[in-house]
Order: sequence, then structure tokens, then C-alpha cells
Amino acid sequence: MTETSLRGDGLRLGYHGSICVDDACIALRPGRVTALVGPNGSGKSTLLRALARLHRPDAGTVTLAGGVAAASLSPRDFARRVTLLAQSRPTPTGVRVRDMVGYGRHPYRGRWRAGDPGGEAAIARAMELTGVAEMADRPADELSGGELQRVWLAACLAQDTGVLLLDEPTTFLDLRYQVELLDLVRELADEHGVAIGVVLHDLNQAAELADHIVLLHRGRVRADGPPAQVLTEELLAEVYGIRIEVVHNPATGTLTTRPVGRRAKGVPAAT
Repeated sequence: MTETSLRGDGLRLGYHGSICVDDACIALRPGRVTALVGPNGSGKSTLLRALARLHRPDAGTVTLAGGVAAASLSPRDFARRVTLLAQSRPTPTGVRVRDMVGYGRHPYRGRWRAGDPGGEAAIARAMELTGVAEMADRPADELSGGELQRVWLAACLAQDTGVLLLDEPTTFLDLRYQVELLDLVRELADEHGVAIGVVLHDLNQAAELADHIVLLHRGRVRADGPPAQVLTEELLAEVYGIRIEVVHNPATGTLTTRPVGRRAKGVPAAT
């Protein structure tokens, strides 16, 4: 079995004494995309933040490859192994795009930005992969929300880690860049062996992108496994509280989901 790059075991997470995730287990492996899905408030982003060491567990452990406890590493050493694209980040004022992407090289630099011989190449590659190279000299505070999202992703790629965590990465992106970003995520797993954990709201995106899906409900892992095993009509109806059709395409092996509301056309009424 492929070694796990990052895993959480028995994680209990809370805010101000209130438990929001309980007894959660998740494993991210090299070359595989794991999608976390579930309704709002189910604990997806909190679990991802715990894996990124941004939320201290009340119980449970987070470990990296070789059984190394995440908590035992310095912030610099951890940042050389794991990076997170959060839901929202501040917009720097008076900073060029190239310099923003360069923030990802911080774990490799000493004082005065020294000691990072591979930094420029990593920054250039990250900008090219994310399609922001042409805006390298533009001020960040002149960018649209979607452009900023791609620049922050480029900063994550420039960090050059073996684990990439993404919290709702398609937010603010139009359809073209949603597709391109998810294609890039798949490429990072398939061609570069990166272990990827991603929070997604769109079940069809999760089904198409992920090798493994973790379905959360009320702070607990309700099911985890391949998309066809987790995204079933019964489980989705239980978790989301609405009828959701699941259609399998035998020719491609893919599946699509369709929420069925009261005014849905061409769908028999539930009995």
C-alpha cells in the first residue's frame, strides 16, 4: 500500500468548548486526490485546518509520512511538507503578483531572502502553471477575485510541498478557470505525485476529480471511499436532507448528481 503523506486519526475539534468534529479519520496519499464534501457546518474546513496545523485538536493525532508527528516539527519544516490554500486571504497593498507568489518560498529562505537558489525557477513554474505569468508585474490590489485566487494558488505551488490542501478553491472563479484549476489539481496528483486534500461543495466536481471522497455529516465522517461508493442516493438524501439523483455512465465510469426540488422538470414526484 502507498505510504500515507498526511493523516489524521481520532480527531476531535471544537471552538470555545463546543465540539464541531468528532472522531474523524482521514488519510492523504501520494498521487491521490481526496475530496471532503458535506453540508455547510459539517466540519469540512475545520478538519482541513486541523491537518494544516491551524486548528489544535482536543483529541487525536496528525502525522506525516514515516509516522512523524506534525506537532513535533517547527513551522518552517512543516511548511516545507504541507501547504494550504485557505478560503480567504488578505489582499496585499502595493505588492506585485510576482512577489505575492514569492511568499510561497518563505520556508526555504534565510534572512534577507537569501539561501533559496531554486526559488526563482519555482516561482516562474508556479506562475506558468496557474496562468498568471502575464500579470507578474501587476499590483495585487488591482486584480479581480478570481485572479487573486489563482495568484494565491501559484504561491502554494511555489512552496513546492508533497501535500497540498485546498479549501473551496473554485470560489470566485468563472467556469473556465474552475475547470482549469481542477485539471491542474489532477495533474499535480497524477504527474507529480502530490497528495491532495480538497474541500468542495460541488458534488459533480468531487465525483470527477477525486480518487477518494470523505462525506461529513454533523461533525462525523458518515462515509469514505471511492466516489461511486460514497455518492449514493441513499447516503446523499440522509446527509443533505433532499432527494438527489445519481446517474452512472457505464461508458466512462463517471457519475453525476442532480438535486431534485419540488419544481424539477422531467422527474417523477417522490412517493
